Formats: sequence, C-alpha cells, structure tokens
Amino acid sequence: MDALEALLRLQHAAGNAAWLRQALDHHAADHGNDAALALLESPRDAATGLTLPSGMAKGAGSRAAIEHAARVRRWLDGGPARSVLGWADPGYPSLLRQAASPPVLLFVEGQAERLWWPQIAVVGSRAPTPAGRERAARWAARFGAAGFVVTSGLATGIDAAAHGACLAAPGTVAVMATGPDRCYPAAHTGLKEAIAQEGCLVTEHAPGIDPRPEHFPSRNRLIAALSLATVVVEAAHRSGALITARLAAEAGREVFALPGSPENPKARGCHRLIRDGAILADDPDQVLEAVLGAAAEASGQLRLALQPALASGDLRADDDATRRVLEAIGDDGAEIDELFARCGLTSPTLAPILLALELDGRLTQQHGRYLPCCSASLTRAQVGRRR
Repeated sequence: MDALEALLRLQHAAGNAAWLRQALDHHAADHGNDAALALLESPRDAATGLTLPSGMAKGAGSRAAIEHAARVRRWLDGGPARSVLGWADPGYPSLLRQAASPPVLLFVEGQAERLWWPQIAVVGSRAPTPAGRERAARWAARFGAAGFVVTSGLATGIDAAAHGACLAAPGTVAVMATGPDRCYPAAHTGLKEAIAQEGCLVTEHAPGIDPRPEHFPSRNRLIAALSLATVVVEAAHRSGALITARLAAEAGREVFALPGSPENPKARGCHRLIRDGAILADDPDQVLEAVLGAAAEASGQLRLALQPALASGDLRADDDATRRVLEAIGDDGAEIDELFARCGLTSPTLAPILLALELDGRLTQQHGRYLPCCSASLTRAQVGRRR
C-alpha cells in the first residue's frame, strides 16, 4: 500500500472528519506525503493523544474502502492532468485550508496550479435574463484580462456565461457538485472538457458520485473559499448564489452585487444582498480595485506555503526562486507552461511568486503571457507570432 492508497482508504472510512485533518497535519510534520500511511500503521500516538477512532482502521481496510481506492486509481489512469490533492499535500490550496470544514481530498482535472491563482467568483441565476448573461460574460472577461482566474459552479445560466468568457489563459476554475467523471448538467460536457484544457475542474466528490441536493450548498462553500471576492450578477430572492455570497462574507471575503430593475425578479436577491451589506458594483473595475488590496494580503499568506519547500531543500531561498522566475521570463516573456519547464518550480511555489511580482509592479500578464513591466505592450497577433 502506498501513501495515496492509504489516504483514499482513510478518507472513505472517515469522510471529512476534523480529527482526520488534525491527525494528517501532525503526521505530515514527520512523514511528509506518507502521513496517511504512517497514520494507518501507527494509529496511536501517546505523545499527542491522537488516536484513530474505534473501528476506523478496520473501516479503512474494508472491501468498500479498497474498491473506493481502486475506482479513484482507474479515474487517475484514464486521462491526462488528473490528480488527487490530499490535506497534507503542499499543493492543497492555502485559501481553502482556511474554510469551515475543508475537504480532506480534492479531485482535480486540468491545471491544478490554477487553484493557487487569485480568483474572483462570478455566480448567479440558472435562468438569467439575456442582459444578465451578457453582463456575466463581460465582467468575467474583464477579470480574466486583469490576470484573475474566474471561478464558478458549472451550472447553467450565469455560471456557464462566466466560464465561457474565460476559457483562455489564465483560465477558469469550475467547482463541481459531482464526481470528476460526471457532468451536471449533461449539456455542459463540452464546456467541462474545454475548462480542463486551459483551466481547472475541482470537486470534493470521488469518481462515480452523481449530483445530490446537498452537494450544491457544499460546492458553494468551496467556490466562496477559493475566491478573494464573490460577484453576484443576478439572483432571485431564493437562490443558491445567495448561499455562496453568505459563505464568502462569513469567510471575510468581499461580496459584490449588481443592481437591477425593481421590476426584475432576478435582481431581488442582489438587492437583498446590498441591503445586508454587500458592495453595490456597476463596473467590473470597482471589483478589481477592491480585490487588489485583498490579493496583496493573500500574497503574504500564500508566501507561507514556500516554507515547506524551503525546509525540504526544494528552494534555497525565496530570493533565489524569484531570480529564477525573472530569468525564465526574460525580455520576451513566457507562458505558464514555459515557466514550469524553465524554473522547475511546483505550482504552490511559482504561483505566489508571480502574484507578488505582479503586485510589486515588476511583472504584468497580457493574453496569458507573463512579461516584465519594461516590455512594450503586445497585441494578440504579436503574442501569436511569439508562440
């Protein structure tokens, strides 16, 4: 049994129990990625009092747990760019760690490093007005052009419009209410595949899990936790988007709501949010201005993720890593895939460095390409020729 097998079996037996996250945290200090394996092999720790609950070790060895692990392995082997991020994995998103009851496991398809990029959530009605749909796409495109990943829930309506406007780099994150091998709604199969190319699909549900009513509020908490801000474009008085907004506010994140006509029932949820303290926004740049301050604060938090790499010797120093990134960008700039190849850095290391350089005014992103700020602005045609 390897570390992933042990983690999958434990998670199946325990779900998202807080004690499991605590135990994995403790064992990761001594065993790194083998934390789950160490926990199964030594379920009692007299020094800390951490002990697997009665029957948990047996549950992790049950036929159901073994079949669960095998099913996940088949999914991992079934396509490129698929991964499982465990709680003790250094690639687990820092902002999500701060959420209430974060998942022990994340099932990811696409570019997992997008989970570390600064994100803005765009959510709203499943049956928006034509104007609302257009507004969601236009605002999402503006956020993407400013270098933010746009996050939403792969639902019809506002979600789909936001995702569709941000398929090009830096891409979009779709948080799913199903297993990673399912698509809900089924009509979004093509959109799901497109997001997996440039962006990222993420879910806390294992392969084979179909949508259930309780999954959608759970999905919304992940959207809120991953994002620096949540923008509600259109929402009826009773809407799942309001749950996302509430969870974002409870997590201390900015919440923006777009006002609408008093006669538009799709605007009533937004008006309610504004009455309850959400920020009224009538221009996407208002959101960007507010979020840049939050991004600066988050960059400090993300830099803490460098510490495990420093301790393990993956990086000699933060200054050295920054130098390597700037050298890799050079005068002509580089796309994210080129940076990974040139620097040899992992996504939890590279993402906060890029964010900090952008916030320091030393780096800019145009059409998915990172450029030193002294470079002349490039048109899309010039970027294409450089590729």
